[in-house]
This record gives sequence, structure tokens and C-alpha cells, in this order.
Amino acid sequence: GTLNPAYLKIQEPLNRLDLALAAAQKNQDQEGEYLVINAIAALASREEFKEIQSLVQESDKLKAFEFTSVTVNRRGEEIKREAKQAKYFREILPNDVPLDMVYIPGGKFMMGSPEKEGYDNEKPQHLVSISPFLMGKYPITQAQWKAIASRTDLKVERDLNPNPAYFQDSQDSDHRPVEKVSWYDAVEFCQRLSRHTVREYRLPSEAEWEYACRAGTTTPFHFGETITDQLANYNANHAFAYEAKGEYRRETIRVDLFPSNAFGLYDMHGNVWEWCEDDWHCNYEGAPTDGSPWLDENDNPSQKTGSAVLRGGSWIYVPRYCRSASRVINIAERDVIVNYFGFRVVCAFGRILQ
Repeated sequence: GTLNPAYLKIQEPLNRLDLALAAAQKNQDQEGEYLVINAIAALASREEFKEIQSLVQESDKLKAFEFTSVTVNRRGEEIKREAKQAKYFREILPNDVPLDMVYIPGGKFMMGSPEKEGYDNEKPQHLVSISPFLMGKYPITQAQWKAIASRTDLKVERDLNPNPAYFQDSQDSDHRPVEKVSWYDAVEFCQRLSRHTVREYRLPSEAEWEYACRAGTTTPFHFGETITDQLANYNANHAFAYEAKGEYRRETIRVDLFPSNAFGLYDMHGNVWEWCEDDWHCNYEGAPTDGSPWLDENDNPSQKTGSAVLRGGSWIYVPRYCRSASRVINIAERDVIVNYFGFRVVCAFGRILQ
């Protein structure tokens, strides 16, 4: 992962002061030692140092979990299976509903599709730097949605239906992703979640979403060259590469049925499209390269109009729309409510603890 900028700002002066302190102690120079210690104390009071202390504290709060990531070839045959470990933070929502937030290490990646893959709206490929953050292990489930949406005392700007999902009548519906939520609903959920937890929750930026989905891969899917109905929930009546066609389930399914990616995130391909924070742009000309959301003039969420970005594909879509780089076009009006739009949340790393 990349170093947090706060480290870089004070790393060099700290190193110099360490050397000066060692020299003063070696020469038994008490006055010099006193001056250096004061300088270190002054440095420690700076905001950057506080940020580092906060990051260290937060790292201590993260717990490890184990998972398996899978890679397939163009025929959909498994060619690699790896046992992996990642760190996560567990948020407890009302009604004791857990929300697991996975630590995503910072890094750089090529966002978008190479020349021979994808659509024009996924180009040009461009290098993006991402700071560490936390992302929901799964899309927000119906149980998680209800836990927050039913809390009217947390309301920020709009009412939320506690039970919006179309697929809510099955035994496992609590573990299925929430759907039939608009972009505005998803933003209100994040704002309520922030109020409940006193931490900063929001929708992911499009760059964060793709970086998290790829988890270091450059193939069309984080699973490799294609997907199968044993890896994701999509319209498997259609093939992407040379894999066999599979089952088209025609509904959402539990968010924890399939293997995760190399970061420990589940359901990044298929099941439900996931809202991102960004305004829709028809390609990446002029896109930010720092991982921030690409927003037009008005950044007040409740007043935004027009289209937002959706990522990941869904149960009703063919596999090419479920690729890591795929971005939905034309149907992403913010107030659209359909049974294949959901979302997952992110939390800024560095703001877990108060």
C-alpha cells in the first residue's frame, strides 16, 4: 500500500531529530538533548502527527478474517485458489445487525478498459492513486437497510421505506441485498448511518469502487477472464468468453454465496448494480486521478439532478455488463427505483474513532 501523506510530511524532520538526539546523548550534551526533545514535542503537536496516531489506533482496532479467492480461465475453469487474509472493522447497527467494513489498502491502478475491451465510456484508461479506506464486505442487505431506515430519529433530509425490496418474501431475504432504492435513498442511508455511528459514511467514488473490485487484477473480472453462474448472479443464458452458459436465476440471492475477490469483498460482480457518488460523465477525459468522486458544480446531494454512476452489473444483466470496468449508461437517473439497483458503503480510514 501507499504511505499516507501525513507520514511523508513529517518523516524527514523526525529522522533528522532522531539523529540529533542520538548525537546529543552520545556527547552528553544536555542542552542539545533538551532542545531536540522540545522540537520532537512541537512536531508531535502538529495535525499530521495526530493523524498518524489516529491511523495507528485504528489499525489496532481492525481484526483479521480469512477467505478464499478464485481465478478462472476463459473457459470458466478454476486455475487458482488462494487462501487469503484481510482486516475488517465491525459496526453494530440498531437491532444488533452487524455491518462489516473491510480495510482496502491504498495503491495505484489503471482505471477503465484497455483498447480491445469494453465501451467508449470506459476509456481512456488512466492511472489513479487511491488512499486507504474501508468498504462494506457485502452490498447493504435488507436487514442492514431496515436497521437504519426504520430509525426516523436519525432522519436527515428524506423519509425512507424500511422494506423497499421487491425480493423480500424469502426465508433468506435479510441476507439478500436491498434493492428498489434510489441514489437519494442511498445517500440518506449513509447520512443516517453517519449520525448513528458518529463516523463518516458515504457512497464510494467510482474510482474507489473499481479499485476495490479489481483488487489488483487487470482482467475483465476480478475472477479472471470470465465469470460463471458458480461465481456470480447474472443472466447466465449469455456467455462472455468460452465458458458454458449457466443458470439465469431471475432474482437476487444471498450476498455471501460466492467466493470473494482478493481484498475480501463479496458480490462485486452481479446481484445488484451499486450506486456511486459520482455524477455521470460519458468518458474519462478530464477525470480526477486522486480517487475522489467526479462531481459537477452542485455538490449538495439533495439538490443534485441528472444521472449518477452505477457499477457491478446485476442479476438481470448479461456478463459483459458485470465487468470490473463496466459503467451503466442512460438508466442511472438518481430517482430511479428498480429491483436491481442497490449499493454498498465506504468509510474514510482515519475517521473510525472519535
